[in-house]
Amino acid sequence: MTIDPSKISASTTPFALIDEHSASESEKEILFSMHTVFRVDDIKQTVSSNRLWEVQLSLTGDNDPQLATLTERIKGELCGSTGWHRLGDLMIEVGHFNQAEELYNELLKNSSSDSDRAHIYHQLGRLKDDQGQYKEAVSFYEKSLEIYRKTLPEDHSSLAPTYTNIGAAYDNMGNYSKALEFYEKAHKIYEKSLPPNHPDLATSYNNIGGVYDNMGNYSKALEFYDKSLKICEKSLPPNHPDLATSY
Repeated sequence: MTIDPSKISASTTPFALIDEHSASESEKEILFSMHTVFRVDDIKQTVSSNRLWEVQLSLTGDNDPQLATLTERIKGELCGSTGWHRLGDLMIEVGHFNQAEELYNELLKNSSSDSDRAHIYHQLGRLKDDQGQYKEAVSFYEKSLEIYRKTLPEDHSSLAPTYTNIGAAYDNMGNYSKALEFYEKAHKIYEKSLPPNHPDLATSYNNIGGVYDNMGNYSKALEFYDKSLKICEKSLPPNHPDLATSY
């Protein structure tokens, strides 16, 4: 474990030597603050045992450009208008489904906004989706759509993610005709609202191709997979994992 004082400010990444307070005098203990982030520099097997691995870590600080990029990416992926909503989203991401459901149900009770209720129903749908409870997921997604449709046109860009998720739920249930119906609704919106080489459009083509693949219509599947791949090749770096999925 490496701490470079020339790169790390104690004011942004506090740490302290506490070996003199340790129960074991031989231990060299360092206490770090809760928000401390380390970079994994190297992982190698120990010489003494093939069952043990040694991990080399270096402490990062707020001025680390890679950490800043990662932090901004995570912030962008967490959705929600309030801290409570973003906490619920994070709970879903890490698999704490019971806690997320409890939080969203509480937020739903206290919500006075249609847009908030629509978002919460969508998130409850995601939660059920991740738990493999696809019928319940579709039910929540439909409740979200019902609210959105009161104020938004049928082809509004905000509806596309919900259409996509309903399509995925039907796909997972083996109801391919319904999956195709909702994937195509989402795709029409993406075609209108996104530039022609946007990664989300590639994902949409890939989703439709996947349904045709599951239906055994391989020529149609190949057609949509090829469209997805062409966009990915233009919009993604050559070593991006989504390219491997397309291939």
